[in-house]
Amino acid sequence: MPRTLVGVLILLPPSEGKTAPTHGAPVDLESLSHPALSSARQRVGDALAKVSAQRNAFDVLGVGPSLEAEVARNRNLWDNPAAPAAQVYTGVLYDAAGAATWDAAHAARAASRVRIVSALWGALSPADRVPAYRLSMSTSLGRVGPLASYWRQHLAQELSHQAGDGIIVDCRSSAYVAAWRPSAHPVVNVRVERELHGKRTVVSHMAKHTRGLLTGALTATQTEPQTADEVADVARSLDHVIDVALTPSELTIVLQG
Repeated sequence: MPRTLVGVLILLPPSEGKTAPTHGAPVDLESLSHPALSSARQRVGDALAKVSAQRNAFDVLGVGPSLEAEVARNRNLWDNPAAPAAQVYTGVLYDAAGAATWDAAHAARAASRVRIVSALWGALSPADRVPAYRLSMSTSLGRVGPLASYWRQHLAQELSHQAGDGIIVDCRSSAYVAAWRPSAHPVVNVRVERELHGKRTVVSHMAKHTRGLLTGALTATQTEPQTADEVADVARSLDHVIDVALTPSELTIVLQG
């Protein structure tokens, strides 16, 4: 399989918060990007629907009774309406990226430059139409087993090909990093810190927000960044950024206060 000529590949986690589509056709596995993952997706989806109907569903999925409606929705996964992932994922990162409001040109660039690593779908383009669901990569799902281990068997070839000869900007959390660790590509892992009264600390909520802003900026440009230095230049243009530090494997973005 020849490599693609992608300049940058941005790896995102899914959001826990999702907006369920209210109308539209259900997911068509063969129409999603990376169709080679179809059978793997089918297996996980079938297992999720089955587990979500069991009495121990909350324990297996690691959620509480307050999410009963989301677990119930899993049971009808294959029949529920689907919409572009950029509109279904509505957490802090995706809101900051402006994903739900991208125009056609921006959405097309994101479809090429972004892959969402998912516990259910493996890897998605933001344009892929999927239903809302509840499932974390840290879950061990029935006979499928631990999902990070399961997807590790399937994602390496697909995502390596998608990355091509370009640079990978990794915005994923640790659970999703475990499903694929790039080894044959230049990678910058995005770290976010806040400086207050001369002291720098790692932040969580603002880290998601800043990674979203970076994603929006990296997909807004018509010319793709080709190097880590060019990615760092984009990071410097973000609001409230006072410093950007780049090492061979990490991009640290420092925010004011």
